[in-house]
Amino acid sequence: MRAAAEAGLAPHVRYTSIEDRISITDFVGAVPFPITAALVRMPIVLRTLHALPPFPGRANHLNTSCMFLVNKGPAVDEFIQRFQAANILSKGESEELFARYRQVAAVYPLHDQDMVSSHNDLLRPENILFDGLRVWLVDWEAAFLNDRYNDLAVVANFVVNNDAEERAYLQEYFGQPPDQYQLARFFLMQQVTHIFYTMAFLLWGSAGEPLEPGEKAPEFKAFHRRIWAGEVNLADKHMRTVYGRIHWEQLLKNTRLARFDEALRIISDRHGRQ
Repeated sequence: MRAAAEAGLAPHVRYTSIEDRISITDFVGAVPFPITAALVRMPIVLRTLHALPPFPGRANHLNTSCMFLVNKGPAVDEFIQRFQAANILSKGESEELFARYRQVAAVYPLHDQDMVSSHNDLLRPENILFDGLRVWLVDWEAAFLNDRYNDLAVVANFVVNNDAEERAYLQEYFGQPPDQYQLARFFLMQQVTHIFYTMAFLLWGSAGEPLEPGEKAPEFKAFHRRIWAGEVNLADKHMRTVYGRIHWEQLLKNTRLARFDEALRIISDRHGRQ
């Protein structure tokens, strides 16, 4: 939090005590943050964040969708087993979910130069404050080293609406037009977020009950605009289930695109994986 504050990303830190579990920072008088402005401003904020000296630790808990790729281990295995045992999705749907996960995990590179200081909790727009002039990030409890594309993919769920905006967003972040490899990494990380949020929000919201067959979820971008505007409370169990279903349907849509196979090929070719 102090490192982010010194970089102008977080409010000035007045006092902290680990023993008392207290931090006191400057107050930010937030105003609505238009998505059109966020499309331009947020990649610059993320670029500054990711350039900070490495935060201690790596992704190691269930607050980040990249945990599947970065930290395979008992916690991840237990989480997946809980989801499978709940039978929230049908057998065929569950098999497809994990088949898609295995496809991405087989080729996605780990522990490389793209492991950077990350926020890891930008799913909640309330952690992104705009005072009319500057953007501030708050709630740094989940901050540690992570794949740069994780923060990028999560924020893009809110601010990117089409291919042209995706390229503009990544160009602001990289300082030049994204190449095919960067586009492929970004697209595959988006699918990782869909996989994780499908499982996490369906588990948290459904209380282990199977989904009603045939029930359609709201449109992905429209629902995210409502979250951004503060109109959706993801603490509500029903809304969590809706949100999990939204990510499941978006995953199905995206992995049926030719772009999914092409992204797998591009990453596999770069890193010599099958």
